[in-house]
Amino acid sequence: MKNRLRIDRSHTEIVPKSTIRRVLKFLKDTDLEPPYLVMDKARILSRARSIGRKIRNSKVYYAVKANPEIEVLKLINKLGAGFEIASEGELALLLSIGVEPSRIITSNPIKSFRFLRMAAECGLSYFAFDSKDEVRKMRDHVPGSNVYVRLTVPNEGSEWPLSKKFGVELEEAEELLLYAKKKGLNPIGITFHVGSQCNNVYNWNSALDKAKILWDRMEQAGISLSVLDIGGGYPIRYTKHVVDIQAIDRNISSLIAEKFPRKTRIFIEPGRAVVGDAGIFVSRVAGKAKRGDENWLYIEVGVFNGLMETIGGIKYRYIVEGAKHTKKWTLAGPSCDSFDVIDREVVLPEPDIGGLVLILSSGAYTISYASEFNGFAIPKTILI
Repeated sequence: MKNRLRIDRSHTEIVPKSTIRRVLKFLKDTDLEPPYLVMDKARILSRARSIGRKIRNSKVYYAVKANPEIEVLKLINKLGAGFEIASEGELALLLSIGVEPSRIITSNPIKSFRFLRMAAECGLSYFAFDSKDEVRKMRDHVPGSNVYVRLTVPNEGSEWPLSKKFGVELEEAEELLLYAKKKGLNPIGITFHVGSQCNNVYNWNSALDKAKILWDRMEQAGISLSVLDIGGGYPIRYTKHVVDIQAIDRNISSLIAEKFPRKTRIFIEPGRAVVGDAGIFVSRVAGKAKRGDENWLYIEVGVFNGLMETIGGIKYRYIVEGAKHTKKWTLAGPSCDSFDVIDREVVLPEPDIGGLVLILSSGAYTISYASEFNGFAIPKTILI
């Protein structure tokens, strides 16, 4: 019996059927050699439009780091959305496609001097911070800018926690906002991040409670804040169901309406939720081996050229072109480095060498992490 791509309900529960259909049609019509990343434009647009719709006075700032492919940025730019960046490279990309500086924010609390100089030249005016040193840098390079302090908040239940590298507690945050005012900056608000791929909706509850305390303290100190940046963290489906965007938005909207002034501007910084499940990696099986009790399956995309998040615990769902019977596999990438192991004990159909492997929900933090380690090229990104 001829092998085929074996698609079942477990796949369509992770990625929309419409996305899978578009990718299958593309595969049928193309002779492009894998590996490459296919992105569904309709899914990107749908996700970008849906986030924040239920949150009053909100604006989406797409986190460019999730997928900085120029065609993805152009697509999102057509919606009039904003962009969140961290570097001069990301800023240059946005300026090259005509994004106005007024639609760009940077929530990286530690900025390079080169980035600050470039930001000053083009008129960027919204910056996060979490230290006095950063206040002094901004005073010197982007005087008078609008600044918002980053609070540290719980990240429990997030698959990619972000709470240790950045953020400060309430007392220090209050001191920093007052210090920024003293140094000629314009303290306008508060930001936080509940962690990437957050599966715990209560993280937003705790974060907003904490932000409310700081907001009120600043009002008492004579500084009226106007911006609440709730960061990103919206999860997507990789191997299991997650809380959906609409439920998270309803919860956040209710809490904000209860705690903050009606005119508060809400910034949202989704990345993974915009592009993650719009992307499907297409690879081929490069080799198989039996090593002790383990069945090893080698594919042409791995940790170093696209699947870096697997080292942090992200797991993917796969569609394999193979026979009906299944085995448990240790799944590995193409490099000669033993670190290049994607997953273990993955149950998959028995594939032929050269057979296709589709990696679902791989549109975020894949190509943006990829390198040319060991001489393997960074896979192309194709929008369909």
